Amino acid sequence: MTVDLAYPTMPDLPDTLPLFPLSGAVLLPRGRLPLNIFEPRYLAMTDYALGHGRMIGLIRPRGGDEYNPDLYEIGCAGRICSFSETSDGRYLITLTGVSRFRLRSEDVVDGGFRMADVDFSPYVADLVENAEEHPVMRERIIELLVDYLNEVGMKVDWESIEGASAETIVNSVSMSCPFDASELQALLEADTLVDRARTLIALMEFALAADPQDNGDERTGTLQ
Repeated sequence: MTVDLAYPTMPDLPDTLPLFPLSGAVLLPRGRLPLNIFEPRYLAMTDYALGHGRMIGLIRPRGGDEYNPDLYEIGCAGRICSFSETSDGRYLITLTGVSRFRLRSEDVVDGGFRMADVDFSPYVADLVENAEEHPVMRERIIELLVDYLNEVGMKVDWESIEGASAETIVNSVSMSCPFDASELQALLEADTLVDRARTLIALMEFALAADPQDNGDERTGTLQ
């Protein structure tokens, strides 16, 4: 199932969201994130979302109890834009990022997943695509990306990168590169696209300047 995503305005956004705590990824507005859902409580979460506007709040855990960890205050709501079910009962979904939110409160509900009261108002700008181009910033990111991707063993479709907007490049690189938990959260919480781009440039410059470490677990992947 593929959904035609009608982009919402602030009054369309819900006051409550089912939460999906996820440590290894970040979702940004207009970014797309594929997810493999298999844990029973998150299957129940997806069922709920499909019946209530298809919105899920992706948020990063920050420690504490392993089963129900403490959460960061800032996450990003995504709308289910594609859905399929496998023969072994897993859900394969793709979220399209809509807007960041601030967590007000949350609690575990029937089904075992967490529901949250959220506030979207600090991030009204997330609902408007950033069409402004930043040639110097764009050039620096692409310049660093060549060396950075070679360092971490990832591949990229350069034709799609060169034809993409500055916002698409910044958000795609931020979502796809193997930054650590605090770095991903910093990219998510950056106030503006320019702030996120500056953070991204600093992270890649730092990674390239660091002494290489030979660990046998080279990460491979493809930039989305």
